[in-house]
Amino acid sequence: MLTRLDSFDLHFTLGEYDFRVSNIVLERFERSIPLHSHSKNSYEIHYIPSGHGTASIKGNNYLIEPNTLFVTGPFIEHAQIPERKDPMCEYCIYLKIGRSTSPSASLSEKALANQFRQIDFWFGQDSQDIHPLMVQLFSELEHRYTGYSIQAEILLKQLIIKLVRNYEGNIEDTPHTDIPNLVDNKYFIIEECFLYEYRTLSLDILASRLGLGIRQTERLLKEHYGRTFLQKKTEARMSAASILLQNPELTITQIAEETGYSCIEHFSASFKRYYGQSATSYRKQFIPFSS
Repeated sequence: MLTRLDSFDLHFTLGEYDFRVSNIVLERFERSIPLHSHSKNSYEIHYIPSGHGTASIKGNNYLIEPNTLFVTGPFIEHAQIPERKDPMCEYCIYLKIGRSTSPSASLSEKALANQFRQIDFWFGQDSQDIHPLMVQLFSELEHRYTGYSIQAEILLKQLIIKLVRNYEGNIEDTPHTDIPNLVDNKYFIIEECFLYEYRTLSLDILASRLGLGIRQTERLLKEHYGRTFLQKKTEARMSAASILLQNPELTITQIAEETGYSCIEHFSASFKRYYGQSATSYRKQFIPFSS
C-alpha cells in the first residue's frame, strides 16, 4: 500500500528560511528500502504509527516499532527493512530548506528554524503526539478542503515545533550544511529515480525527467552528490543487493535479475568489486548455512 501526495506547491517561512515540501507519502512497506541519502539541505521526516522493522542509519541498526520518529538530513545514509510478519506503516515528509526572500522578523521563529537545521539526524520515540497531526495533514492534502494549503502550512509549522521539542535533551552535535538560494524538486527526482528505478534507469531517462541535458545532469550529480551517474546507479544496485542477500528465499540468480543485471556472472563480478567479497560470502554473514 502506497499513497503519495505531491501535486501541490507547499512552502512556509520560519525565520530566515523557506521550507518547501515536495512530497508526502503514507506507505505500508511491502519491500525493503535500500541504503540511500539526500542532497544538500534536504530532510526526510519519518513517523511510524504501526508495525515493526529495522532502520540502518549511519552504519548503525535501530529497531522500529509503533510511535518511532526519526529525521534524516543531508547526506545521512539510511535504509529500512520491514518485519515480514508485521511490516511497518510510515508517514514520510520530504522537504528542502532555502534562504527566504521575505524573512520573518520574529526572533522565536529564527531560533526554531536554527534549532531544526542544527540536527541532521535524530531517532527516538515521539513524545509530542505527532500521529494526529500527520493524519490531519495527510487528510487536508488528500481531500483539499477550502483553505487546505493554509491549514497545511500551519500544521507543518506545528510539526517543526514538535520535532524540536523531541530533540531537546537529546541533541546530537552535527554540523549543518550551506543553504542554496534556489530550491526546487530536482534533488527529489534524482533520489526517487535511483531509489525505485535502479534496475532500468539510464542517464538519458534521468536527464529527461529533470528537463536537463546529459552533461548538465552529470554536472548536477557530481556537484551535489560527488558521484557520476554510473557510480550512483552502481551504489543503488549494490545497496539493494546487500539487503536482498539477507533473504534466504531468494537465489543469487534471482537477486541478479532483481537488481537489473543481465547475467549472474556480471552481477557477481560487480558485487565483489564493490564490497571486496563474493555475494555468497556476504550472504553467509546473515544466513550461515546457505550454499
